[in-house]
Amino acid sequence: MDNQNIKIYNHLKVHEIIYKTEELLNISDNRYKITIQIANRAKRKKYEDLDIIDDPTIKPIIRSILEMVDEITQPEIISD
Repeated sequence: MDNQNIKIYNHLKVHEIIYKTEELLNISDNRYKITIQIANRAKRKKYEDLDIIDDPTIKPIIRSILEMVDEITQPEIISD
């Protein structure tokens, strides 16, 4: 993959993360509360996942945002 393709790929990923973050904030009744929940989950993940290396390029805060959006928008994930 050349540098141009890497930049495009990273750019798309950043837009996806921003979109998911905005989606989460729009769904939430209280932006402050959801921000604190995301931060606490990310902090927990940081220490819980020390032994597990899923994808070291995804930071705990981003992983927490993506998981929370999925949990809220796709409740069938939790019920399984």
